[in-house]
Amino acid sequence: MAITIKKVTSRKELKTFIRFNYELYKNNPYSVPDLLGDMLNTYDRNKNAAFEFCEADYFLAYKDGRLVGRVAAIINHRANERWKVKNVRFGWIDFIDDEEVSAALLQTVENWGRERGMEAMQGPLGFTDMDAEGMLVEGFDQLSTMATIYNYPYYSKHMERYGMEKDVDWVEYRIKVPTDEPDKHKRISALVQKKFGLQIKKYKSSKKIAREYGQKIFELVNEAYAPLYGYSPLSEGQIRQYVKMYLPILDLDMVTLVTDAEGELVAVGISMPSLSEALQKAKGKFFPFGWFHLLKALFWKHPDTLDLLLVAVKPEYRNKGVNGLLFSDLIKVYNQKGYVWAESNPELEMNEAVQRQWDYFEHTQHKRRRAYKKAL
Repeated sequence: MAITIKKVTSRKELKTFIRFNYELYKNNPYSVPDLLGDMLNTYDRNKNAAFEFCEADYFLAYKDGRLVGRVAAIINHRANERWKVKNVRFGWIDFIDDEEVSAALLQTVENWGRERGMEAMQGPLGFTDMDAEGMLVEGFDQLSTMATIYNYPYYSKHMERYGMEKDVDWVEYRIKVPTDEPDKHKRISALVQKKFGLQIKKYKSSKKIAREYGQKIFELVNEAYAPLYGYSPLSEGQIRQYVKMYLPILDLDMVTLVTDAEGELVAVGISMPSLSEALQKAKGKFFPFGWFHLLKALFWKHPDTLDLLLVAVKPEYRNKGVNGLLFSDLIKVYNQKGYVWAESNPELEMNEAVQRQWDYFEHTQHKRRRAYKKAL
């Protein structure tokens, strides 16, 4: 039977688009579903500030009347301008193990991109770096995190058979939280703090940290992440959105700021309890009972694993041990709260400076994910 591709044009179809992933992975012990409400907001042109500079359409694939795949076609104009390219992105791609289906989805994105003057296709990528990116190519027997994509092993084979080539890889680490800060790490942290006159800054109020440093945290992210693959600077609208969305739900003990003598932000480290198991129990829904599993993991009885969500260091302080100063504070917090493991989340494989920071700790590189590219 021929593959039928249908563009999503209604909220009902958008829910179908989201739920296809839930159905495809509902019996998989390693996949972590997103919350339906969060994804509806992500795809909504009126609620996601990324649409200030992105355009997108969403497509469903049917075969013999049965839903068999989905994909988003995205153009991030800000990223294209920043990197002087004409790329169309494919994102949130899922499909059954049928090459006709995956080819039809990718061909749809190709055609959509060509119609808009694009010259290459890359992905899987979201609207921005704040979305999950990269197709899993190693670590299929490892629990995913809320910030990453899980996919079956056959996905990458379909990409290669379609003519996609590796563009970049990210690696992920599982890190043992030390019961005490390593002596060498401790000495370097003390030296760095004294040499540059740096200070550790902590908060107890989400409103206060938002008021005093909310904007500055994401401005620092823009500055620190600027050289990274495909990065597009966060807009003022996105920054306001993320400050409002994320800071109120964080355990501020696990948020560490480093400032210079004048109080200017030099580095930030943000981590939180792993929500992977809680999201699996919630099955993509906050109601009627998903909220209980999420709040339990966040505030009442957290798992033994934490997610390292964000580490950003001002460029002029890079490779000077400031990362160590962040973790010098955070390791104490992790131990007080009983965490045993940390998930690094994706790091570009060529970013050796970031990966060297794990040399102080027991760690294993347990996942790898890939972005593919193809000229149109």
